[in-house]
Amino acid sequence: MIRHLVLFKLNEGVGRDDPRVVAGADAFFALGGQIEELSFWECGWNITDRPIAHDFAINSAVEDQDALKRYLEHPAHQAAAAQWREFATWVIADYGF
Repeated sequence: MIRHLVLFKLNEGVGRDDPRVVAGADAFFALGGQIEELSFWECGWNITDRPIAHDFAINSAVEDQDALKRYLEHPAHQAAAAQWREFATWVIADYGF
């Protein structure tokens, strides 16, 4: 199994109530039910207020490298990620478990 973690930081001046952010979050909330390669899916907003904290997180799992590739290339994932490129930066970690 591979765990796929993503932490998003909204760009300076962009708030959670920005319509682009709301649409982007909705797109990620929906992904879990759209992509069969995902064996685990959760995402949500950070609930703490610390300077080093990111704003939004995805925690997901896939079976293997091939499944991760298919997930990353899936049109629904590509469309959701494209929305976030407009208003956020992110870091990713993929590890086996």
